Amino acid sequence: MNSIREWKNFLNDHKNKISLLLTLIILIFFLVQFSKFLLFIEQRQGVVLNDPILNCFNAVDLNYPIFIIVYASILFGLIYLFNYPDMFIIGLQSYILLIVFRIISMYIVPLDPPSGTIDLQDPLVFVIGTGTKITKDLFFSGHTSTIFLIFLCVKNKLLKSVFLVLAIILGILLLIQKVHYSIDVMVAPFYSYTAFKIISLLHKKYS
Repeated sequence: MNSIREWKNFLNDHKNKISLLLTLIILIFFLVQFSKFLLFIEQRQGVVLNDPILNCFNAVDLNYPIFIIVYASILFGLIYLFNYPDMFIIGLQSYILLIVFRIISMYIVPLDPPSGTIDLQDPLVFVIGTGTKITKDLFFSGHTSTIFLIFLCVKNKLLKSVFLVLAIILGILLLIQKVHYSIDVMVAPFYSYTAFKIISLLHKKYS
């Protein structure tokens, strides 16, 4: 009931209605473009980095725990943020900017998967990739950056701690499966923070 009241108050402002509509349209547009971009990079020749951390062990298949963390975090994060329309919009807009960062980064730094990787069987990425297995969506980790973005958006201190721990665990699991290079996981939070900070400052300036 509180969320309904919050959304009614939020949408009473005509500017907020326009902001929500434009955000959803732009999000859909970039998701469509990102799916096409994934197909492009999958056909492109990249380089294999010599990662001293990944060289220390053999990959372990951790698809199940990875996707439990990813999709449970996204689901509960969205449910929580839906109670706060302002932060919900900031989260969506930050995610759009995160997609832009990923497109730019992957275009500038073409990479092939790490040696000895075990493919991440992500059903959502498979669907977004129009039925093509996607293995080169590297530099930086989209899964890690998304969970870290949720951590930045939530207000509750306990939940923030939970999402931070989940982001760290997820990054470690991705490295153990050798889905990403260590640099992919390490820089992901910085991209999330940059996207979140830019959008937050824009909201503060134009509110």
